[in-house]
Amino acid sequence: MALLAESQTLGPAPRQDGKPVVLADGTLLIVSGVGLAAAAEGARRLAASGARALVSWGMAGGLDPALAAGSLVLPREVISPEGSVFLTAREWRERVSRAIAGRQVGSGRLLTCREPLASSQAKALAFRETRAVAVDMESSAVAEVALATRLPFLAVRAIVDTAADSLPRAAVAANTAGSSAVRIPQLFGALARRPAELPALLRLAVRYRAASRALTAVARSGALLPLIDREVTSHALP
Repeated sequence: MALLAESQTLGPAPRQDGKPVVLADGTLLIVSGVGLAAAAEGARRLAASGARALVSWGMAGGLDPALAAGSLVLPREVISPEGSVFLTAREWRERVSRAIAGRQVGSGRLLTCREPLASSQAKALAFRETRAVAVDMESSAVAEVALATRLPFLAVRAIVDTAADSLPRAAVAANTAGSSAVRIPQLFGALARRPAELPALLRLAVRYRAASRALTAVARSGALLPLIDREVTSHALP
């Protein structure tokens, strides 16, 4: 996962020394920081530490207008910025989906981008061009490491900003590549320059809490741990 706050849906916040933290159920956790390079490095460290499967966990932006804030996304496919397509482990994904029956869950494709899709217009274009239901900035990097190390791969993402939402510039400024925490000085500095963005930031905070509750529900479902001997290893489509 990219951000320290996202990890809190799984348990106590990990230390920030770059080493995997072992959670109560034996899960290895790394908070990588935002972006493809940071996510790839974190996934490689997990694989080198003995992880038997890889999960891309955290928040996402909605591309499908049908997905509300707090909806979960369990994609069948993850698309890289270059257009490579990675499959997730089917049995594992379906087991998680059954465990959270009753919640709104999007499947289909998850798009990974190098930069945030900050406007509703950019999201609409990405939806038309890729048919992806949501977007993040890390999952394809984790999928690529899973493929290289022959580990099962799953992505679990919760929608914060919907397809109709444009991100406040202050929120974008506070989340920079490689950072594992919201940069508060940048947030307040950007907000001071654009005080009219405060209502949008407050709405985003409410939606973030809804997304956090959704991720917590997955973590508590007991279905997140993979059945290693039965899962299908991720592979890339041409």
